[in-house]
Amino acid sequence: MAETAPSLERGLSLTQATAINMIDMVGIGPFITLPLIVGAMRGPQCILAWILGALLAFLDGSVWAELGAKWPMAGGSYVFLQKVYENRFGKMMSFLLVWQTLIQAPLVVASAAIGFSKYLTYLVSLDAIQQKIVSGALVILVTILLYRNIKSIGKISVLLWIITGGTFLWLIGSGFRHFNPHWAFTFSKDAFDLTPIFFVGLGQASLKTVYSYLGYYNVCHLGGEIKNPDRNIPRAIFLSVGGIAILYLGMQIMISGAMPWQQIASSNFIISTYFQQLYNPFVAKIATALILIIASSSLFAVMLGYSRIPYAAAVDGNFFKVFAKVHPKKNFPYISLLFMGGLGFIFSLLFKLTEVITAILTMRIIVQFVGQSSGVLYWHWKKPKDIRPYKMWLFPLPAIIGIIIWLFILFTSPWVYIAGAAGIIIAGIIIYITIIEPQKARSLAEARSI
Repeated sequence: MAETAPSLERGLSLTQATAINMIDMVGIGPFITLPLIVGAMRGPQCILAWILGALLAFLDGSVWAELGAKWPMAGGSYVFLQKVYENRFGKMMSFLLVWQTLIQAPLVVASAAIGFSKYLTYLVSLDAIQQKIVSGALVILVTILLYRNIKSIGKISVLLWIITGGTFLWLIGSGFRHFNPHWAFTFSKDAFDLTPIFFVGLGQASLKTVYSYLGYYNVCHLGGEIKNPDRNIPRAIFLSVGGIAILYLGMQIMISGAMPWQQIASSNFIISTYFQQLYNPFVAKIATALILIIASSSLFAVMLGYSRIPYAAAVDGNFFKVFAKVHPKKNFPYISLLFMGGLGFIFSLLFKLTEVITAILTMRIIVQFVGQSSGVLYWHWKKPKDIRPYKMWLFPLPAIIGIIIWLFILFTSPWVYIAGAAGIIIAGIIIYITIIEPQKARSLAEARSI
């Protein structure tokens, strides 16, 4: 009797899925982008960018929730784009998603590792080369930690989220004692002048808040490993977005009430500075150590989710077969994980943090976020009677408004990154038309002739 090939296991509960989402969303992002956001908006009105980021996460989360509940499979967007379009265009879009993921996902891994090494310099003096060594070593360590069964990963994720949530509560609670409403809520006369400069500043600040919210969809990448996915995937998305939005807004308000916005915008270690100002240098070092644990947690969740996309494409026959391999005993896609870890390691040695953050988001907007939201609209129009385990509230408004906000963020980004994103898409289309599609046609013809 032939042995059954190992497959993914539905071992993640709602609590564990939500924890994975939330530690992915937080990471190092808000702690390194907060000064950039304040500087872009030039004052406490930067809270608008955090609200816009939360709104977009809820709107786009509605799209992911509907698709994730309908098709709870490994790979997330790779599966969704094929299912909603169901034609040659859908296959090309799903290929473009994998094509971008090969570059973008390791960039996300690198951003967390680079942010970790940067914050570590508050505790230990490191030169540029030593920081690169630390970031590369962290990627290797997290890859080793992920080399295990999904059930044990779920338990680790809950522990990491307890540390993350506890740190935020400590940060917010500490601010009440020394809160200065004048700093937090006093705006300059021109703060809300609706000029082109205001909107460019809001767009660039929102790009960074959206980066800090990214990860609310990670549960969809793990769709094949979630228990009761038709209910738990939507719940995990909205619980994580709501919880993180409250924590981010509380963090921004409390830090704005602790020091002038000019000091916030110029700080390289804003959380460490905040705790040092409220307490003393020793407490600031403890807080910094917790931030480093949170950064590691995010890297853990990011690599876990993204490793499932090349795996899903390979299982579907649209990517190299080796990526479809599942560990014979631990039941996880180990080749895909090792690839993400390896390329993330290389990127962490090559790039700077600010470059990585902007590139990550602009690269994904058209194919993944706008393409997916447009796909939901097309799917409703094409198949209105399809069974939908979860249907977004106020359809189609969340998808339409989400598309508008995504495009606003894209077109207020520096043109170099827009051109780079367009170049990657065009290159992917050329590869698909000239190599992938003909190869599929030959494989199909050979199968029919047998």
